[in-house]
Amino acid sequence: MAFFAGNDVLNLYQLDKANFIYSLYEGGLSMEAGHEFLLRMGKTRLRPGGIEATNWLLNSVEITPETQILEVACNIGTTTVELVKRFHCHVTAIDLNADVLPKTKENIARNNIEEYVTVEQGDATNLSYPDNSFDVVINEAMLTMLSDQQKASAVKEYARVLKPGGVLLTHDVLLLKEDDELVHELSRTINVNVKPLTLAGWKNLFESAGFCPETKNGKMTLMNPAGLIADEGADGALRVIRNGLKPENTKMFTSMFTFFNDHADDLNYIAVVSRKPR
Repeated sequence: MAFFAGNDVLNLYQLDKANFIYSLYEGGLSMEAGHEFLLRMGKTRLRPGGIEATNWLLNSVEITPETQILEVACNIGTTTVELVKRFHCHVTAIDLNADVLPKTKENIARNNIEEYVTVEQGDATNLSYPDNSFDVVINEAMLTMLSDQQKASAVKEYARVLKPGGVLLTHDVLLLKEDDELVHELSRTINVNVKPLTLAGWKNLFESAGFCPETKNGKMTLMNPAGLIADEGADGALRVIRNGLKPENTKMFTSMFTFFNDHADDLNYIAVVSRKPR
């Protein structure tokens, strides 16, 4: 495929979608979860709003070296690394998926921040920490994957382990209007049963747990051309594309690329800063 030669990722993305899809190999769809697939393709930011949403969250709260942070669903630890490097604070990083934790620890070690980070397996709906343990809880791109009951359980647990006046930072998928078929199509595309909420639904979730939420939403960057480059850099975006175009990956890659770009006006990211009363 000659148009992938060189490092001009922007030119790659300027191809019209029809030509892009036509060039892909007719392989079979994998049942691999979308976020695991993208991680395997080399994507490091597995968040719907990418670095833009994460930075908004982090800039919305005062973090000092004394701040105690819990990151839930840390995955390979990209945000944990940023937190420590930026604020020199302690982070407890947990993920339900035990298989990802060795990669998390490798990332922590590679960045020489082991003294600042505790990595553990943990369940968001049943946290093992005492009441009032943390100043900040951050949870990106996970609540969308939970049922309504599980969402409520997780958010209540976050409220429990936060200190009075503590802050919950979340980052998820926003449904711009109720559309069950769109949700089903999203679930089929990423091979995960998901339940994104509307703006009213997300606000109600946090308010029901006693939080005072502030929200920001915008275009998703997960498979957006400009967002890929912003999140991964030009070389990183090219790496993801090249891996996605390998014969064994193209069907899944095409499916995700097509879905998220076709529905760019139906789905947003939503970042929420929820404060626990003092």
